[in-house]
Amino acid sequence: MIEEFEVSEPGAHSFDIKKFLFRALSYWKFFIILLAIGVFFVYQQNIREEFSYRLGTKISIEDDRNPLFTSNTSLTFNWGGVTAKLQTILVTLKSRSHHEKVVDRLEFYKSYLKQGRFRMQDIYKAAPFRFNHDYNFPQLLNIPIKITFLDANSYELEVVFENPRVQVQNYITKNISSVDVPVGTFKQPFKVGDSINLPFLKGVINLVENPKVTIGTPLFIQFSSFDGTVASYQARTGVENTNSSPILDITLIDKNTEKIVDYLNGVIAVLSEDQLNRKNQYATNAIAFIDEQIARVGGELTDNAEALNDYRKKNKIYSLDGESGQLNDKLNKFESEKESITRQLNYYSNLKNYLLTSSSFTEIPAPSIAGISDANILGNVSKINDLSVEKSKLQYSVRSDASVFNDLNRQIEGLKNVLLENISSVTSGLKRELSTANSNLATIESQFSKLPEDQQQLITIKRQYALSEQTYNAFLAKRGEAQMIKASNVSDILIIDHAKNTGATVLGRNLNVRYIFALFAALLIPLLLAFVLTLIDNNIHSPMDVEQLSTIPIVGVVSKNTLDNNLVVHRKPKSAVAESFRAIRSNLQYYYKLQKDGSDGTKTLLVTSSVSGEGKTFCSINVATVFALSGKKTILVGLDLRKPKIFGDFGIKNDIGVVNYLIGQASLDAVIQHTEIEFLDVITSGPIPPNPSELLISDKLNELMTVLKTKYDYIILDTPPIGLVADALELIDHVDASLYVIRQDYTKRQMLNFINEKYKTKQIKNISIVYNGYDQKAKYGYGYGYGYGYGYGYGNYSNGYHESLTSKSGLFSKLKRFFRLG
Repeated sequence: MIEEFEVSEPGAHSFDIKKFLFRALSYWKFFIILLAIGVFFVYQQNIREEFSYRLGTKISIEDDRNPLFTSNTSLTFNWGGVTAKLQTILVTLKSRSHHEKVVDRLEFYKSYLKQGRFRMQDIYKAAPFRFNHDYNFPQLLNIPIKITFLDANSYELEVVFENPRVQVQNYITKNISSVDVPVGTFKQPFKVGDSINLPFLKGVINLVENPKVTIGTPLFIQFSSFDGTVASYQARTGVENTNSSPILDITLIDKNTEKIVDYLNGVIAVLSEDQLNRKNQYATNAIAFIDEQIARVGGELTDNAEALNDYRKKNKIYSLDGESGQLNDKLNKFESEKESITRQLNYYSNLKNYLLTSSSFTEIPAPSIAGISDANILGNVSKINDLSVEKSKLQYSVRSDASVFNDLNRQIEGLKNVLLENISSVTSGLKRELSTANSNLATIESQFSKLPEDQQQLITIKRQYALSEQTYNAFLAKRGEAQMIKASNVSDILIIDHAKNTGATVLGRNLNVRYIFALFAALLIPLLLAFVLTLIDNNIHSPMDVEQLSTIPIVGVVSKNTLDNNLVVHRKPKSAVAESFRAIRSNLQYYYKLQKDGSDGTKTLLVTSSVSGEGKTFCSINVATVFALSGKKTILVGLDLRKPKIFGDFGIKNDIGVVNYLIGQASLDAVIQHTEIEFLDVITSGPIPPNPSELLISDKLNELMTVLKTKYDYIILDTPPIGLVADALELIDHVDASLYVIRQDYTKRQMLNFINEKYKTKQIKNISIVYNGYDQKAKYGYGYGYGYGYGYGYGNYSNGYHESLTSKSGLFSKLKRFFRLG
């Protein structure tokens, strides 16, 4: 019959802090190795670290009024149609279109590199040459072009192609395409200044002023994607405004400080130019309109001048008489009034048509060009131009469905409706004025018809000429005013601090902190490993574990056997292991003395364990040996019929043994074998039977025990593991005491559940534990000893420990614990 030992749920035992700490401490070598690896890894990272730098510049957003513009100036402008607003500048500086202009101007899509120790390094202006590429020719993308100077005037161009097609980009159209190239290494020598005309590259390499050319040292040119470069600089550029002041802080992060300085200054230069252009936009529109009118009126003036001269030469009339002169002056006056009114009506007509048909209102000429001075018209045209310019600018950096566009559209639509109403009202008044002017002209012309015909003709020609001249001069004057205002305008961007490398801020982590992280990582890994292993570890590692898991007393602690044979007491009688078994013998002798009331009868002892491999046979042999060495006739009986072992260590055969005796095949004398150890005999198990359990509960075994008690002082029974089969339980009734062997780092905690239950229910009595395989230097070596002796002054020296039992109360408490007979 086989009886399984009871196994508790995994993890049922509590977490052992001490075991965790000792296990963690035992990993110190592992910690040192991890720390060394971590320090080496961090060092390699640190020496490869490429630092980034940050520089900044400050600008102020001003609203600079043109000092040449006064209330007497006939042209009215809204200062370029743009009011410099802080939020608008912020949006512009962060916009993609603005960075496109800067990158395009500085050609930062083109890099000059050299091979560093660990990576390519951007040398920028330190390169001894410049590559002036053909902007309208596609250039090789993302592949380094190696330039090696052969002498001061020649170099070798080298490119390694891994694929038969490579990407190229035209930096005017920004189109990316592909071209065919030969796979492998392309090399070709060139003279400095010679044109490079290859399918993937076109341009000229020229030396800079005072170049420092190193012969044979390779340098590199590399073109990057225009959009990718723009996105990179846009992401690394920061714009901050503190407390809504007009001051803006613009910063840039890059690995090359010279590039930072140039890019920041380029950002401000482009911004300043754009703002000035926007500020001059209204004046520019006005000048363009005036130029068109001057060209038209100038042609008319020339024609009229030629007609007047021709008429005078032909008719010999060079001046008008008194009456004709007066009529001519009146005609000129009324014609001028009519022309002015007509010009205003035409402007209003064009403005109305522009408002009704156009979606953008940034091209509206100044109303004052047409002689319009209505404050409502001037103000509303200025406002609608402002809003239209702001909307146009936001389209580059804000999504089309953003709410800001809805707000701007509502404002523009409102102003447009107001302007249309203003135009309708003003037009009605101008038409009445035009009717009056026509009436006056008709009155004068009726008087004019009474003059001689030649005088009438001369007056008509002179009147046309004077009108053209007057209009021409008016436009010239207004154009001069517009040009003067435009030329005197300044940008609203005031540079407070130009970008300059006076000490760039080094960005990045404190590299020494990485060593601290490496230390913590090297410490954490062993701790985590120790925690996990402790959490899942169910083995018994110390006598203290046994005390925590069981109330069965420990009779002795046996050191780890280092011999290749189990006869350690016989082979090395002065070893610590031999002392351990002598201590166990002493404890058992006192036990027998108390148990037998001092009689000298035969003592019997059963040795078992939970499973095979815990040292049960090892303990049986050596306990029997120490009794025999004390001069007591001792016999070791091998009752582990399923897995016999004891014969090999004594050099005897297992051909015949207790099985033969139990089945009646051999006599007792035939199965008893003598050993080289005086007073020690052995009965081996013999052949493995098919029914070992039935043999062990037979009457023949009782007979065997009775006969052996008449011949020997000590009978030691080596039995099967009690945790696997029930054979040992059947034999307990034949013995005075039992030893339960536990092996360090081998026996599972759950294995004690079965024996504990039997001990608790008093099915097993007089049982003690032998702690086998104790290794003081093992990873669970606790720093205090266990003296498991019960021998009045005897101590356990087996592991270098000694506990003197000098206290009588301490002694009796131990004995009381040992003899829990229930």
